[in-house]
Amino acid sequence: MEDAALGAAKKNARRQHAWLIFEDESGVSQQPVVRRTWAPRGETPILIHTGGNWKRLSIAGALAFRWDGRRTRFFFQTRAGSDTDAALIPFLRDLKRHFPQQRVLLIWDGLSGHTSRVMTAYLARQRAWLTVERLPGYAPDLNPVEQLWGNVKTRELANVCAPSLAALRPPLHAGFARVRRQPHLAFAFLRHAGLEF
Repeated sequence: MEDAALGAAKKNARRQHAWLIFEDESGVSQQPVVRRTWAPRGETPILIHTGGNWKRLSIAGALAFRWDGRRTRFFFQTRAGSDTDAALIPFLRDLKRHFPQQRVLLIWDGLSGHTSRVMTAYLARQRAWLTVERLPGYAPDLNPVEQLWGNVKTRELANVCAPSLAALRPPLHAGFARVRRQPHLAFAFLRHAGLEF
């Protein structure tokens, strides 16, 4: 059953002909995402990685659905370090560029970078094109981008032993390109969150 706030947001997006965008942040590190794999009988696969001093690559992702459910889009940004309001504001500026003269209904969680004084002031200046709705408390199951992270991490990033953060970018980009090429995946992620068009 879909959350009442998300259902209302979806109706508002349709009424305003606004894109419904779910945004979330995640991260990957040089520590491999270990998954079961195939190997010749008697040859146990061995993962060789850099050790305990792992660096982190932050990812901000936005999964967009057109108000009539006829189109999806996915945008992302990667950067070393943590996602803060200073990193997310340029991401929102880029989103605005991709939706010229269109309304956007942004749905995201209560991350400190989303609720900071700087972000609140920035969002107040964006009301001409952007409306923001917050997901309830701790509810990752209501955000379809969470499913996207899991999908890419268990496929393209599975068993990747990256010697550097730069080595993580090609498999990430490949996974995101796959999601973009297969719009049915975006709708499957949305259904998993309890929403449909």
